[in-house]
Amino acid sequence: MPDSVTDEKQEFEAAAVMLRDIVVFPHMISPIFITPGPNLLAIQDAQYKYRTVVALIQRDEDLDEPGEEDFLPIGVEMAVGRLLTLPDGNNSALVQGRRRVEILEFTQYEPFVKVKVKVIAESTRVDRTTKALMRTSRDLFERCVQLDRSLPEEAHLFSMNINEPGWLSDMISTAISLPFKERQLLLMLPDPAERLKRINHMLAQELDVLELEDEIQTRVQSEVDRSQREYYLREQLKQIQNELGEGDIFTRELNELREKIENRSLPEEVKLAAVKELDRLAQVPPMAPEVGIIRTYLDWILDLPWTEETEDNLDVKHAAEVLEKNHYGLPRAKERILEYIAVRSLKPKRLRQPILCFVGPPGTGKTSLGRSIAEALGRNFVRLSLGGVRDEAEIRGHRRTYIGAMPGRILQTMRRAGSINPLFMLDEIDKLGSDFRGDPSAALLEVLDPEQNNAFSDHYLEVAYDLSRVMFITTANSVGSIPPALLDRMEMIEFPGYIEEDKVEIAQQFLIPRQLEESGLQEKELVFQRQALSRVIREYTYEAGVRSLERELGRICRKVARKKSESASYPTRITSALVEKFLGPPQFFQTEAEKADEVGVATAMAWTESGGEIMPVEVVVLDGKGNLQITGQVGEIMQESAQAALSYLKSRSEQLGISPDVYENLDVHIHIPEGAIPKDGPSAGITLAAAMISAFTGRRVRKEVGMTGEITLRGRVLPVGGVREKILAAYRAGLSIAILPERNQKDLVDVPKKARESMSIRLVSHMDEVLDIALHADTPKPKRVRGKTKPEAESTPDSAEPSA
Repeated sequence: MPDSVTDEKQEFEAAAVMLRDIVVFPHMISPIFITPGPNLLAIQDAQYKYRTVVALIQRDEDLDEPGEEDFLPIGVEMAVGRLLTLPDGNNSALVQGRRRVEILEFTQYEPFVKVKVKVIAESTRVDRTTKALMRTSRDLFERCVQLDRSLPEEAHLFSMNINEPGWLSDMISTAISLPFKERQLLLMLPDPAERLKRINHMLAQELDVLELEDEIQTRVQSEVDRSQREYYLREQLKQIQNELGEGDIFTRELNELREKIENRSLPEEVKLAAVKELDRLAQVPPMAPEVGIIRTYLDWILDLPWTEETEDNLDVKHAAEVLEKNHYGLPRAKERILEYIAVRSLKPKRLRQPILCFVGPPGTGKTSLGRSIAEALGRNFVRLSLGGVRDEAEIRGHRRTYIGAMPGRILQTMRRAGSINPLFMLDEIDKLGSDFRGDPSAALLEVLDPEQNNAFSDHYLEVAYDLSRVMFITTANSVGSIPPALLDRMEMIEFPGYIEEDKVEIAQQFLIPRQLEESGLQEKELVFQRQALSRVIREYTYEAGVRSLERELGRICRKVARKKSESASYPTRITSALVEKFLGPPQFFQTEAEKADEVGVATAMAWTESGGEIMPVEVVVLDGKGNLQITGQVGEIMQESAQAALSYLKSRSEQLGISPDVYENLDVHIHIPEGAIPKDGPSAGITLAAAMISAFTGRRVRKEVGMTGEITLRGRVLPVGGVREKILAAYRAGLSIAILPERNQKDLVDVPKKARESMSIRLVSHMDEVLDIALHADTPKPKRVRGKTKPEAESTPDSAEPSA
């Protein structure tokens, strides 16, 4: 089909085909789709007359009814090939672009559009610049063809045979994928050099994208190839193992797990759960993430002791020997353990494991006694420290839905025990905390309840675990912070602080041999005298247990070991005088008894966590307005005791020979030395009353008397605690008389025999009895008591020495 014939102005008229979303370039063949309408009529008319048509390009491809101004001012003359009818009723045809034309005017609208156009002449001259642009375009296009699989190799060869710059630019514009707007822009550039510059810019951008895609594709392909290679090798390995009768690794592991489950003596419920999980594991692909979760769960089930138990040694004599060999004193705890062993030896029909709670100050041997009990029974010993545990999941475990879930510390410790009946020590149960993650003490209720712990439920395991054969022993420094519900499930055994005599024996039997061994010394190379040990206990330690004592003894041993290693002379016997040389100046000073009978100064016996102490109470009466002042870091309860003592004094004024009017003109100041140490409790009530009565009556208080007891407004003496420690403190301080409430007689059983025999212990029920024992029977002088000036006997004596 020839080009349309032009006139002398290079103009001609032809039928127009309106294109919405396609741009046809000169010299290039492109497919178009024609719907029934003006376009189809225009093409049929052109084919009938054997003429070309003009392609009009819409500016906006989304416009449905374009006007004259909605088409580009430049179109393309093109020849249309044979029309093909499609199944949907539309037509398609191949068109070949011929020349760029300028749209001059629309000459016809019905039944199809005709336009008058002018041919745009393109330069075919190739200068140096154009040649360089053509070479650059070919190189970039070649690289694009190599990277873009949608471009055939022939496209590059075709571009190599084009010598016209305009034709080359139009060919590349047709070949590569360009946005519709970019194609329109290239069509509107009549200068071939400008089109080549634009094409080069677009090819560079396209090349960057293609190179990035190629890099990603290469990386993905290499990963796929590696995975396929691994899969292929694994399949080969599987077939080889099948030929050898071994099976693949995953199948072999499944068989081993199934065999372990069958051979283990598991409870029926546990075995069913394990088999169910194993069947799930067999259906999961070996590389699935769930495989590790199921395997870990099965490992926990297989590692936990379900039926394995150790045989108890029920020889009571053997147990008594072990406990005595490893521990000094602690009669109540030892007696309770021996009772348990004796009951077990009689084989009762229903036996409950005791749940004991050792309560006492630090360093009194609670944890070490648990080890000795396990040794005496022949059980495995495991220990779990609860100090600082705040999360309930620490006890019960996490659900398996959580990443990194594990059983609670109870079952973790049971796996470490290796038997279902160990001696399980829960240390520091009073240090449990609670926050937004739950209350661990509430989770321990099921563990320590004999009615429930035969089916302990752990969130991770989700099957019942029997803890009823475990002997639980808990330790605490005080019971105040333990919840009542948890406390109710435990049998309390108090560990009192050691007295000086006990500490001396413990040091000689246990601490010194251990420290000599740790210091590299022989037992006979260093001997401690009892006086030296007593001085270390009194002047260098202040505790209820023996940890600080062992540290101080270790310091002495290490200093001797150093002298020995330096080949210097060293002492082989540690005397009282050498203690200060090795340990330096004394760190603590015990409160001494008063050296003379004084007015207004009484001696109280007090309890502390580190043992008993004696505590002087000083009372002075001053001119004033009837106020009561008490100093020395005194708590509310002790202040109330002072108020009660003063009220009792006022109610007994007539019997004591004191004028009732005198209280309005006098102030009472009570001071308890060691003012930096907080003091509280009701047990100083009778001491405060005795010191006040002494100050008001002028009767001196006996220096050898120590007292303790709570006072009521009627003068009754109520019982107090810590009697053992208080009596021992009075004994160490050199007091010869101790006044106790009558209802504390039962506590004298725990007082060492030596202290009971050395002191006169008076039991009283009323304040009158206290006054008869503690105060001299001096007849008070009326002028000193009833006068408004301060009596001489009431002044603070110079001989009173405050404690350090």
